[in-house]
Amino acid sequence: MGEDALVRRAADYLRRRLPTAPRRAVVLGSGLGDLDFGRVGTDVPYSRIPGFPAVQVAGHPGRLSLVGTTAILRGRVHFYEGHSLDDIVRPVRVLARLGVRTLVLTNAAGAVHPKLRPGDLMAIADHLNLMGINPLRGGPHFVDLSSVYEVPKGLGLKSGVYAAMAGPSYETPAEVRMLRKLGADAVGMSTVPEAIVARQEGMRVIGISLITNLAAGVGKGGVSHADVIRTAGRAREKLGRVLRKILARDLPEPAHPVRP
Repeated sequence: MGEDALVRRAADYLRRRLPTAPRRAVVLGSGLGDLDFGRVGTDVPYSRIPGFPAVQVAGHPGRLSLVGTTAILRGRVHFYEGHSLDDIVRPVRVLARLGVRTLVLTNAAGAVHPKLRPGDLMAIADHLNLMGINPLRGGPHFVDLSSVYEVPKGLGLKSGVYAAMAGPSYETPAEVRMLRKLGADAVGMSTVPEAIVARQEGMRVIGISLITNLAAGVGKGGVSHADVIRTAGRAREKLGRVLRKILARDLPEPAHPVRP
């Protein structure tokens, strides 16, 4: 089955099960999947949605919850798990097909810049795609990425550049020094493919990184996924408050229409 048919099938399935068409969506990263956004109208496991890949990484529950007109994607899959980029970005394409206009992407990230500390929230102002692959390979081509992200104002967030690496190993100190010289402030293993496709689909994109650790060489000691999850658990309510404030705003329509 072709990719467009898979997206259409998943969107048709969700239309039959969601009482309201979503207009906004939030993708929750590692350790953030159980954030509370209010009364859940519908909760659908990814395993029941045609074409949605199985979530296997700890801290990613793998469910789509509808709260009002906001779709909450509780977890994502990653390139390092062996998935294709089509698998990774398919949920974004499905959301666009459902009519989502604004996509908020969250992740757990390591601090590359010394201004960032574990527990900080960083609004993504721009990104470096260092995954060695692009989700638009094969077409459509030449999507304008001169302004991918909108940085929320008035929330006291730090902002910076997010670098996406393929993973699954954490970066070496030499790689972190390279990232700093390239202009990265934080590093992770997700988000960028979703952001690229969201812009191709005409969505407004907001990205927020929860800084869960100091990248190798920035601080003392090593890095572990267990530490990432623990830090995310301690700071997730702060992120939850910020996300609820963003979703409560009267966000205007994006400049480019979403593809029907």
